[in-house]
Amino acid sequence: MIMKKNVLLSLVALVMGCLAVNAQKSIVILYENDAHCGIDGYTKMAGLRDAINQSDTAYAAAVCCGDFLQGNTTGAISKGQYIADILRLMDYHALTLGNHEFDYGVPRMRALLEQVGTPVVCANLYEAGEQHPMFAPYVIHQYGDKKVAYVGACTPETMILEGYSFYDTNGILLYDLKPKTFYELIQQAVDAARGEGADYVVLLSHVGETPQSMGFSSHRLVNNTRGIDVVLDGHSHEIFEGVKVKNLDGKEIIVTQTGTQFANVGKLVITPDGRFITQLVKSKDIPYANAKVTAATDSIHQKVKAVTSEVVAHSDYTLVVSDENNQWIVRGEETNAGDLVADAYRYAMKAEIGMENGGGIRNGINAGDITYGDIIGMLPYDNTLRRIMVSAEQLQQMLSRCTSLVPVLDGNFPQVSGLRFTVHSKSHTVSDIEILQADGSYAPIDMQRTYSVALTNYNHEGGGFFECFKKCVVLQESTMRYYEALSDYLRTVLGGTTGATYAQPQGRIRIVED
Repeated sequence: MIMKKNVLLSLVALVMGCLAVNAQKSIVILYENDAHCGIDGYTKMAGLRDAINQSDTAYAAAVCCGDFLQGNTTGAISKGQYIADILRLMDYHALTLGNHEFDYGVPRMRALLEQVGTPVVCANLYEAGEQHPMFAPYVIHQYGDKKVAYVGACTPETMILEGYSFYDTNGILLYDLKPKTFYELIQQAVDAARGEGADYVVLLSHVGETPQSMGFSSHRLVNNTRGIDVVLDGHSHEIFEGVKVKNLDGKEIIVTQTGTQFANVGKLVITPDGRFITQLVKSKDIPYANAKVTAATDSIHQKVKAVTSEVVAHSDYTLVVSDENNQWIVRGEETNAGDLVADAYRYAMKAEIGMENGGGIRNGINAGDITYGDIIGMLPYDNTLRRIMVSAEQLQQMLSRCTSLVPVLDGNFPQVSGLRFTVHSKSHTVSDIEILQADGSYAPIDMQRTYSVALTNYNHEGGGFFECFKKCVVLQESTMRYYEALSDYLRTVLGGTTGATYAQPQGRIRIVED
């Protein structure tokens, strides 16, 4: 018992950074990003916050930087409800939106967030044509005699990544993340918070470190603004305690990110003399827990297990999505998991071609038994399948567009079935497109032809870089969820085992540097 108590006290000292605090307390803000339904981390974060508050050495708070509603089976089977049930117990002082909060549509997102009850901050989300944002741009909390403003920012890239949530079926804009005035809107929120008396401004950012097609990043956001003290970032799933980036005035600002699924809990300390210290604490090393949050997560685990424990198939080989460094290689090269998923779509929809963007394949599956839960974990969204008619020119355009960032890992990278092609990473072009024939051979694409393509409703409706497919004619609409298509393919076509066919990628996508 004495040893356990010493461990707990040591961790509190670590989390406080061994700061000497007197009558003036420090402010400790715990933060997380991209939890993606990794629900076991919440109780540790809440427990750590509780321990700091109980120590009476600092004011402790917790905040969230987006991408919490979706990411694995827990979110998928409840359409985010189980996550909302947990967040309601977290007592966050603020949260901002990630792109995956839009996966179930804006009405569903709003309904879930109303249940959570946490202040939602997002300075750049507007209903089309409205003059005021949908959520507050910032919220101010007082800790002792100091006021901290939390400003929220969601990457405008979401309008591409989750385009189906931003436009109606006629292509009319419904919601807008304001890419043209993004930096200005964040600056306006910062200025307003300062004008309201905020001593410190903390940006809850879901923008990420790697510029994508629109060119936004948290570093560039800092470069184009002033008055932000610290950026708690998300979106790119990177791990760094803090890098310093110069703002518009040349002042160095800390940017930090915790990774994903509670690999770490972030800790920002604002000292009584106004210094900012960031630290990452590995979640596995936190011995604290919050009893209410633990009870909720345990109950949810039991509900999920009841649905997902059925064994569907067996694989002698690991179905690969990430490499040993947890890099999502499915977003930059062909993998055996990508081949399997695309084959399942093509079979389910009786199409000539099947495809899925790499960002839609979320988890790999280890060698051994494959449960229904494993399948939903791999394909966790609420997507259905469609068979559409695509011209050869549109197909070529899509392949070129979706591989244009190679060798950068990007969620638009296509995993395919029924065709093969070459990617030229320097010229950002594709060539040698060949279509699978009935006899198993491949023949060059016929530029005068149209082809049937099986894909998700997300991709057909313009999600990601698939916008050139948006107006393609639908030949068949299925109510089958895309994970059900994979389950059926494993059972009926493969006879319950993946076999040697999927031991390695099958050579459908060749990447060359010339």
